[in-house]
Amino acid sequence: MAATVFVGGCNFRCPFCHNKDLVLGTGPIPEIPLQEVLSFLKRRRGILSGVCITGGEPTLHPQLPAFIKTIKDFGYCVKLDTNGTNPGLLKELLADGLPDCIAMDIKSDREHYAQAAGVKALDLAPIQTSIDLIRSSGISYEFRTTVVRELHNAEILSGIAEWLDGSHVYFLQNYRENENVIAPGFTSYTKQELETFLPLFEGHIGRTDIRGV
Repeated sequence: MAATVFVGGCNFRCPFCHNKDLVLGTGPIPEIPLQEVLSFLKRRRGILSGVCITGGEPTLHPQLPAFIKTIKDFGYCVKLDTNGTNPGLLKELLADGLPDCIAMDIKSDREHYAQAAGVKALDLAPIQTSIDLIRSSGISYEFRTTVVRELHNAEILSGIAEWLDGSHVYFLQNYRENENVIAPGFTSYTKQELETFLPLFEGHIGRTDIRGV
């Protein structure tokens, strides 16, 4: 059983993102004081076994290493979700042995990455560095793509498979429309359609699976 901490702010504007208020800083989401979060986690030692830090994009915050260290001192395992755009901080976290598990979002293949990330221009070098850091870290990790019918097809997913060749774990996450999506109107694939994409990853990824269906 784990607690999830949502961190505000993001440098991407993925149109299919379902955390619009966190990313854009809009809406009625309250800001919870740090001490309140830490007090909550202290009280639940022995009940919870881990904490997932997600966003937004947590690595935008320079206080992240100190925050994770405090959580680890409480005895928790820590899972970090990231978009991989800050490999410098990621390298620091890994060098200090802070995250126990990392999940990195892969928005699309190289050619279509900027479009899926909702930015006009994107340097993929930090993304590649983060992929390399995570794969060589020795800790548990996963790569994952939220699959949107209007943004992903077999050709694009095949490109991702080739890009991530040799990785251990990859998930296809089915898109789900809700009222908090940055740009409503996208649609999802059916489970049967997603299953037809799995063979694209055979021979490239150790384990590929589907979530959200």
